[in-house]
Amino acid sequence: MTMHTRIPALLAALIILLILAPSAGAAGLSGNAILGLWEVEEGDGRIEIFRCGDKYCGRIAWLKEPNYPADDRGGMGGKPLVDRENPSRELRNRPQMGLRIMDGYTFRGDNRWDDGTIYNPENGKSYKSTLSLVSSDRLKLRAFIGISLFGGSTVWKRVASQK
Repeated sequence: MTMHTRIPALLAALIILLILAPSAGAAGLSGNAILGLWEVEEGDGRIEIFRCGDKYCGRIAWLKEPNYPADDRGGMGGKPLVDRENPSRELRNRPQMGLRIMDGYTFRGDNRWDDGTIYNPENGKSYKSTLSLVSSDRLKLRAFIGISLFGGSTVWKRVASQK
């Protein structure tokens, strides 16, 4: 093989490596990186993210104020919070503690999960949402109606495991 025939062969090999490298790197990332306990931005709640089949889901694991205040407008002062704003009457007595509020997230690689929904028990509404791991201990949640342009974002902080 002459020098002139080796250069195109080397270039072809390099191009193939460059094309395959990003997909190999994304395949090496684990969707399980978001599993665990996350504190919401305001610090008044914690969400546990877990596997649900081949998707990712989340439930309320801790609330700073798990009970209604004494002067609750609904007459539930001192009682545990329930899902009373739910549009389905039959679900309004579900406790908020342990409530599954995140559903259906699919890992897409590049530290991104999408096609999920998040439920807000404070207003009884569900929103489309995406997750992105900003760092190993910061998770960005983007919730929206329709398209991502019409929504808002928040960043949650990973809760260190207590051993």
